[in-house]
This record gives sequence, structure tokens and C-alpha cells, in this order.
Amino acid sequence: MSWKEENNRLIKTFKFTDFTEAFSFMTKVAIVSEKMNHHPFWSNVYNTVTIELSTHDAGDIVTQKDHDLANAIDKLYS
Repeated sequence: MSWKEENNRLIKTFKFTDFTEAFSFMTKVAIVSEKMNHHPFWSNVYNTVTIELSTHDAGDIVTQKDHDLANAIDKLYS
């Protein structure tokens, strides 16, 4: 599944075996996000993580910064 652009955000949902696996993924994403100084809006329920990306400094629209983070997140998921 690829990222979809909706309401000026890139959105993608990730599924895992259980909560521990989902939380581990979120931890990895947090480290990459911090290094990129670009932080996602996300939610987690048990084995599902939904991530939404937009650039606040650009007026809450999708920018290259969001695409770069989305690509980095996809690499963590594979």
C-alpha cells in the first residue's frame, strides 16, 4: 500500500503482528523523525499505526520534506 494524499496530508496505515511490533516500529520512526526534525501526526491501536505527514512551517501542506520522511518510514517497514 502506498501513501495517499488527502486533506493536505500524506497518509498511510501500517499493520503488525501485535502491539509490541507496532510500538517498536513507532520507536524507529521517532528516531528518524527526530534526526530529520520533522515529526508525524500518528495514532496507534493495538497492531495498527496510522501516520499523517504535512509541513507545518509551509502552512500545513505536503512538501518534499514529507515525501522524504515517508520514504524513510517505508524503509523501516520493509
